[in-house]
Amino acid sequence: MKSYQTLKTAMRALRRNVMRAALTTLGIVIGVAAVIAMMEIGNGSSIAIQRTIASMGANNLLIQPGTAASGGVSFGAGSVMTLTPEDAEAIARECPAVGSVAPAVRARTQVVYGNRNWVPMFIYGTTPAYLDVRDWADMAEGEAFTDRDVRNSSKVCLIGQTLVRELFGGESPLGKEIRLQNVSFKVVGVLQRKGANMMGMDQDDVVLAPWTTIKYRVVGSSATTVNQSTAAASTSVNTLSQIYPNTAPNLYPVPSDTEQADTPQPVRFTNVDQIIAAARSSKQIPTAIQQIRGLLRERHHLRPGDSDDFNIRDMTEMTRAMSSTTELMTKLLLVVAMISLVVGGVGIMNIMLVSVTERTREIGLRMAVGAEPGDILQQFLVEAVVLCLTGGAVGILAGRACSYLVTLMLRWPTASSLGAIIASVLVSASVGIVFGYYPAWKASRLDPIDALRYE
Repeated sequence: MKSYQTLKTAMRALRRNVMRAALTTLGIVIGVAAVIAMMEIGNGSSIAIQRTIASMGANNLLIQPGTAASGGVSFGAGSVMTLTPEDAEAIARECPAVGSVAPAVRARTQVVYGNRNWVPMFIYGTTPAYLDVRDWADMAEGEAFTDRDVRNSSKVCLIGQTLVRELFGGESPLGKEIRLQNVSFKVVGVLQRKGANMMGMDQDDVVLAPWTTIKYRVVGSSATTVNQSTAAASTSVNTLSQIYPNTAPNLYPVPSDTEQADTPQPVRFTNVDQIIAAARSSKQIPTAIQQIRGLLRERHHLRPGDSDDFNIRDMTEMTRAMSSTTELMTKLLLVVAMISLVVGGVGIMNIMLVSVTERTREIGLRMAVGAEPGDILQQFLVEAVVLCLTGGAVGILAGRACSYLVTLMLRWPTASSLGAIIASVLVSASVGIVFGYYPAWKASRLDPIDALRYE
């Protein structure tokens, strides 16, 4: 009941001078509105930066086959065949921290269109999920190939902007055919421009096709065991003089079903050169690596003491750059928020000190009729906190309105932040207590006799 009376007295004192109370809260309103607007704009910018860096592969995990060795000589990563397309499907199905995953078969050969030719930096045989892994789902022209094309080994492909410029002179390549190792591929889509990656390599100098087509029609073997560019340059010429180079008559009779059952043949091992996965976020990269490692060890029947027959690489440099950028932006916004709220708090303290001076006789009269110093302290603290909370509530609405206007007029990305709203309410109350305590303490320390004689 005593607290209710104190609150009622504080509210009556604030209503006595509404204009001054409104001007007092204006500093808090501006400070909180600036915090909310800048936090939402900053969050939107951080998300945009993260998407940009993620499109460069910051969240990507590269899974490569293991290392073969003979006579004490190691042949390096990818020198054995240990990864299969089924491994990629199992990762997508059983690893919750992985957002998307795609197998990849690499090639290096010449691409021919008409009287022009070009050797792309990247020729990947993969699945449509590769576009999700690399955040490349939006096409500049056409559409991506499908999983059905992968199953049917369809001769379709996607090309980057560099190939459009070098082979087609900037004209639309949709529906036209290019040749890789005497195999014609129909261009069904053009990828969006990405530019160079952090290593300076042109990401637009790329050809994407179904991995089954690249492996069985173009490469014919794993890219880890054969250097396609050297082999192609030394042993064959990309021409139409031999359209079906791998065609040969059946030299042996086809075994019957009974003969096959009596003498079963070994199952063909279909391997891929690498598997590319994307974690759901940069924070989940360690969890994704752990899940992938456990799953592949189980699928490859590795015992606890055995070493991995695969390697998992993450983009540590890109992740570090993304983390440092986000951290720097967060610290900058916090500094601006602190300055704004400190300015608002100083305004609250100034007005409360003026209020104490003006109401000295009132304070002396209340003490003379029985009010204790704690009651006076509590009353002025309540007034300061109410002013700050009111300013905080209005500031939240103003900040949300400002961020909406920024998005509407300037087309800047924004993202609402519940944490910033909750923090603004808590900070508003804290500012009221911190900056209102000294005026309230000063009022509670007044001598009743001196206060009553104050003019």
